[in-house]
Amino acid sequence: MTQDKPFELRILPLEESDYGLELHQRATRKDNGKGSHHKVVSVWGTPFRSVLDVVLETVKKNGYRATDLRRGRKDPMNLDEIGGVRLGLLFLAVKPLKKLSRIEAVSRGVRDMEPEEAYYWYSKLTKVEFTRRAGKALRVLLAKE
Repeated sequence: MTQDKPFELRILPLEESDYGLELHQRATRKDNGKGSHHKVVSVWGTPFRSVLDVVLETVKKNGYRATDLRRGRKDPMNLDEIGGVRLGLLFLAVKPLKKLSRIEAVSRGVRDMEPEEAYYWYSKLTKVEFTRRAGKALRVLLAKE
């Protein structure tokens, strides 16, 4: 990972020809990162397929082609900070959902967020002691259910 692209998007091969994605973030200096990284979230199935448009948009903004996102890809895709934060937030929020209408509402909400709001929610959802409650609160806020 480069200094200005602290996130990696990796392909998660599944059965047959299906795949999902894993988002990794470079560890902070405080964590003695020294170039290491940790997995933030994995997503596959309906939640992944439902937000694929956002994934493709983010990948393109980071200098990749849509066709680079394929099951056989071995190299990770480096993402800038805001792109990684938005994808991480989106994946964490939609992963437990099954209803397409809720997934779409959350996706629209994350896409429309100001960067500061996205950073706030991302920090809440990635903090172990807040993950469950913060995720539920975000889904209620964005899906209005």
